[in-house]
Amino acid sequence: MPERGEQKKKRSSPLAGALAGRRQRRVCLLLLGLVLLVTLFYAASLGSVSFSNKEVFYIIAEKITGYVAPSLEISAAKKDIFLQIRLPRVFLAALVGASLAVAGATFQGLFRNPLADPYIIGVSSGAALGASLAVVLNLSWGWAGLGAVPLLAYAGGLATIVLVYRVSRQGDTAPILMLLLAGIAVSAFLTALVSLSIYFSGERLHQIIFWMMGGLTGAKWNYLRVMLPYMLLGFGVIYFFARELNALLLGEETAVYLGIEVEKLKKIFLAAASLLVAAAVSTSGIIGFVGLVIPHMVRLVAGPDHRFLLPVSALGGAILLIGADTLARTVLAPAELPVGIITALLGAPFFLYLLRKRRKIRYFDSP
Repeated sequence: MPERGEQKKKRSSPLAGALAGRRQRRVCLLLLGLVLLVTLFYAASLGSVSFSNKEVFYIIAEKITGYVAPSLEISAAKKDIFLQIRLPRVFLAALVGASLAVAGATFQGLFRNPLADPYIIGVSSGAALGASLAVVLNLSWGWAGLGAVPLLAYAGGLATIVLVYRVSRQGDTAPILMLLLAGIAVSAFLTALVSLSIYFSGERLHQIIFWMMGGLTGAKWNYLRVMLPYMLLGFGVIYFFARELNALLLGEETAVYLGIEVEKLKKIFLAAASLLVAAAVSTSGIIGFVGLVIPHMVRLVAGPDHRFLLPVSALGGAILLIGADTLARTVLAPAELPVGIITALLGAPFFLYLLRKRRKIRYFDSP
């Protein structure tokens, strides 16, 4: 009898372990979601014009329900600052951070390289070239509330990924190594063109440099309305194929033996991740280290399973960029630093520390 009980216990232990793992993941996602909400709330209240928690609550309640608190007088100017400047900026930081982190996790899994970041195949260089041309040519047209700079940056980022894929193709396939090499070469060429446009920019030099440093100064609700569909589409496609991305961690040959259409999936992941990066860069400029550090940290803690890695990376990226942007606009208030400087100052030393402490870890064991 005891032997049968022990056998049943042994048989049920893998299932029990899997269920416990799922519960832990759900709890982790819930906690990160709560942290994100708290971060959003407090980031919106901080700045050169500060808001108390009570003011934030009543402004939001008035906007949603129309209820006006009789005991709390808030000027119309202060309400406009919160609703038209502070709130869209905080939400845009969340969307950009989540997009960069998910794109970084996707590229790291696809290339099986923990040092891969969202800009590894030249998307940032293409976006920078598009934005630089819009500034140098002083283009003033726009669409859907977006000016020429974000629109050309978006188009430049997507055009770059198409060019890199076509250059790297060998017959009907595009080997990972060729994608990396083509991305490096195309990125170097586009960076040279960006430098050339900076040389001829004249009095508009500051505008180009500030955009390339990354920032959320001009955040508007229109930016969120335009970016959100692309973010949801890119994230949805990548998450739908998360199991296949896990299989690619075993190597392309093994994935083919498992019945996976590797080349088709490469196109899907490259297109979806580049869509996220182009949408983020077009609205915020080039912000580094978010898409490199966050997936790296999550993978060290939770393993390489992209069904968990992707949503946690999205939440972590959103929290990190909201915090970095809040620091960028408050540390020297009323002056403001480009948020790309903050993420680099925080991200680079921390990433070096992770590499120092985890040199022998295997990042891409199959989940």
